[in-house]
Amino acid sequence: MTVPRFDPLAQRYPSQRYPLYAGRAMVNCSMPQASAAGLQAIVKGGNAFDAAVAAAAALTVVEPTSNGIGSDAFCIAWSARERRLIGLNSSGPAPRAISIDRVLADGADEHGRMPMLGWTPVTVPGAPAAWAALNGRYGRLTLAEDLAPAVDYARDGYPCNPNLSYFWRKGADLYRSRNADGRFDAWMRTFAPGGRTPEPGDVVRLPDHAATLEAIGASDARAFYEGDLAQAIDRASREAGGYLRHDDLAAFRPRWVDPMRVNYRGYEVCEIPPNGQGIVALMALNILNNFDFPAKESVDTYHRQIEAVKIAFADAFETVTDPDDTDFDYRRYLDPAYGAERARLIDGEARVRTTSTPADGGTVYLCCADGEGNMVSYIQSNYMGFGSGIVVPGTGIALQNRGADFSLDPARANALKPGKRTYHTIIPGFLMKDGLPVGPFGVMGGYMQPQGHVQVAMNAIDFGLDPQQALDAPRWKWDRRNEVRVETRFDADIARALARRGHAMTMALETADFGRGQMIMRLDDGMLVGGTESRTDSNIACL
Repeated sequence: MTVPRFDPLAQRYPSQRYPLYAGRAMVNCSMPQASAAGLQAIVKGGNAFDAAVAAAAALTVVEPTSNGIGSDAFCIAWSARERRLIGLNSSGPAPRAISIDRVLADGADEHGRMPMLGWTPVTVPGAPAAWAALNGRYGRLTLAEDLAPAVDYARDGYPCNPNLSYFWRKGADLYRSRNADGRFDAWMRTFAPGGRTPEPGDVVRLPDHAATLEAIGASDARAFYEGDLAQAIDRASREAGGYLRHDDLAAFRPRWVDPMRVNYRGYEVCEIPPNGQGIVALMALNILNNFDFPAKESVDTYHRQIEAVKIAFADAFETVTDPDDTDFDYRRYLDPAYGAERARLIDGEARVRTTSTPADGGTVYLCCADGEGNMVSYIQSNYMGFGSGIVVPGTGIALQNRGADFSLDPARANALKPGKRTYHTIIPGFLMKDGLPVGPFGVMGGYMQPQGHVQVAMNAIDFGLDPQQALDAPRWKWDRRNEVRVETRFDADIARALARRGHAMTMALETADFGRGQMIMRLDDGMLVGGTESRTDSNIACL
């Protein structure tokens, strides 16, 4: 070997990143190949919507540890043609054959809850429908053209990056340990052939993915919901005793929605309305509107942020679910009166606001912008890492385990019902000011997402940090009760001061739990400036 040996995951010294500027196009993704795929779409004559679809499809191949063809997806975007902000909710419902009684009879976990793995938590995947919807309404290229880079990566191969290798190995260890009955055999054949997962620099090829993506592109996703792929999903589900059927897939349609907004110090922070948890970020910011924040590195700043997030989660856990299944009016959470009322609950001490324990999750977020003014904030996820562990044989389709968040208590707002959409963790964010787009942003990672949105939005709005610094700033994460984790770069004196206020503080050696984000802003002269996550293998591709 002519090159010295090194460990690509050993980060002995802090690195430094600057925000990047572009005039014609910018694509920010958690994997460099996905950013390149998005830029390829623009070079071919596409726009930011084509770039988003190309990057999203590529991420199912180059980052299968967090998403897949069987994912759900959400999007907020500024359409330059329509001169307005639009939203897309492409989260799928529970199968119509499922019920609380059936799960309790044959599928609940040892604690009487929805299981996290296997066919039971699989809901209708929404990502392929999202690609088709965005491409059909706003794209310039065909869906097949948008998906072509992903097909190439899957068929011809790509080199595995360091963080990807690490999480791939963790996924394999999980499914291997739970595979006594063979239900994850198809996953092992697809993602760990011969029992081996890729090391950094190994070339990864996923030929089944390539064929499936080609079929989705050629049919505008109909093959996935009505054709041969739908039949393959139905067949695999029936053989394994799952609930998902061809009819569930054929009936699915993504929904165009109006984003929800909170005015935060003159900026509109925008999120997808429930069933997504973006409302949690808006609730917290609505509360924090009632305080002044003269300094970022202040114990008061962090204490109030943490308490506001805890209060917002406490309310959301009791109410957020499929809006078709509730009469609750979520707009009350956006009323300044709600923010003022909840702000009065925050004093100088940490308080237990809820006893619920959020689960961990894995997600991919990307954002894109073009020279015409289009800007896209997009997110998709298999929920917990690779998801349910179910891969439809011969297709490369790894199915999400989004249904794990349903409650089996019929008295709960988010109780499982046939055809119902669950409380959903994935959320794209967007900033507006004076009716004009500032730009997309997002932080992925299960229940870290609204916490990350609050921190990144405040870093930009309150503390004037550029997109890269807004992402790079040390983060905190509320876990449960009064337990809070911080990164190793977090100010130790402030952490100790928070502990004296009653926060149960711990310092985490891993950065993955604190989310991974992207951000783009359009300046007054039309120039784009963006930041990308330094905690993972991400980059920016721009023109």
